[in-house]
Amino acid sequence: MHRLELIGITKQYPGVRANDGIHLKVAPGQVHAVLGENGAGKSTLMKIIYGATRPDAGQMAWNGREVAVASPAQARALGISMVYQHFSLFDTLTAAENIWLGLDKALSLAEVAEQTRAVSAEYGLHVDPARPVHTLSVGERQRVEIVRALLTRPQLLILDEPTSVLTPQAVESLFVTLRQLSNEGCSILYISHKLHEIRALCDHCTVLRGGRVVGEVDPRQETNASLSRLMIGADAPVLKPREGQPGATVLRVSSLALPQRDPFGVTLADIGLAVRTGEIVGVAGVSGNGQQELLAALSGEDPRAPAGSIRLFEKDIARASPGRRRAAGLHFVPEERLGRGAVPTLSLAMNTLLTRTEAVSASGWLRIGEARALAARLIEGFRVKAPGPDAPARTLSGGNLQKFIVGREIDAGPRLLIVAQPTWGVDVGAAAQIRGELLRLRNEGCALLVFSEELDELFELCDRLHVIADGRLSPSVPIAEATREQIGEWMSGLWPEEQAHVQA
Repeated sequence: MHRLELIGITKQYPGVRANDGIHLKVAPGQVHAVLGENGAGKSTLMKIIYGATRPDAGQMAWNGREVAVASPAQARALGISMVYQHFSLFDTLTAAENIWLGLDKALSLAEVAEQTRAVSAEYGLHVDPARPVHTLSVGERQRVEIVRALLTRPQLLILDEPTSVLTPQAVESLFVTLRQLSNEGCSILYISHKLHEIRALCDHCTVLRGGRVVGEVDPRQETNASLSRLMIGADAPVLKPREGQPGATVLRVSSLALPQRDPFGVTLADIGLAVRTGEIVGVAGVSGNGQQELLAALSGEDPRAPAGSIRLFEKDIARASPGRRRAAGLHFVPEERLGRGAVPTLSLAMNTLLTRTEAVSASGWLRIGEARALAARLIEGFRVKAPGPDAPARTLSGGNLQKFIVGREIDAGPRLLIVAQPTWGVDVGAAAQIRGELLRLRNEGCALLVFSEELDELFELCDRLHVIADGRLSPSVPIAEATREQIGEWMSGLWPEEQAHVQA
């Protein structure tokens, strides 16, 4: 008997059939991957299983009995838990209060907080139950979601991109936990764009393309290339090799120290780094170790940096506004797509106006036609799957919105581009496209600073690599000399102290 069986699941939205007659079977204790490009229908299918979306046609059987799951609460009562890629947390509540909302109210808040501490320690997913969610980074919020799901002791656990916040060592620890859950009979539906993870963890894989099932394989018998080919229907784009040598220093950060802005923030201590023309410098680290604070200081969102601590082309910009920095050639892609990178309810055309001023007249009037033309150019040039310039940002899949936001900043012709999590939750094809664009910028002489929790991405892109841990920045290491084991150790703050001052 199957734990879960889907028969002919179909879901139609205006202009797109997200799921088209999908059949899926998950056995007890099976770790079952669902693989597909952004927009392939994975998230819609998971929401149908979890009761957040109702299908237009098809049946669902749970432990051999047909069910119609009408809500997430009903799904949790059956034994189904889900960790969303885009989180379902209330910003003004604490981590413990958010977790409590999804649990049996027979437990007190204090008991939930204690269980949260115990489970997060057991699985190596640090969560402070008292932290308000609005003070958490994207990665820390994902940990709250994972712990909340594990506390329900589910029979089926749906995980959407669960490892983007973890060090390589912590990924291995999580895999041990998931295998233990599997051995105890818990079924796992695992969505990831990290093909090596799917091959290492999962014993079955269903591949979706265009809302349909196009293949079922044993991922342990496949290669990254064969899985990628199944997923996108072609070989993944090949990145162009690096060209040229780094030139003059564009960004210089020296002795940057900033106290935390709120009780749950991270204090930055003596940060030093340099980025040159024609160079990509990476910053690795587990989410919540000062990335947000450093990015805010570099982008101009936090204007408290000491005078002279941040220089662009040797000009002091430590107290300059984001607008002044953009005018000087610094462009920025934040890690949060919806809410900071784009306004969810506004059209793509109007979202271009967040950082681009071409469609604004000197007297402040908006030239809507020019904004629409710019959005149309970005949609075509960066192969964004969207109905057109008037589509609201929230209607795009995560990967397509990311391509639009990254494209908006690349198209501006930056002299320095700072990017946070460039391909978080993005499929193989879109990730290769974004990375290819970043390498093209580098080869054209742009300086790039890339913050990412994807070590594979940093090793693929960067010339040099720093690690941030507890508000401190490691010395840089040339990518040719770095190893994943070394970077994993440094992510715990363990690097040679005698090298701690970067010589820019």
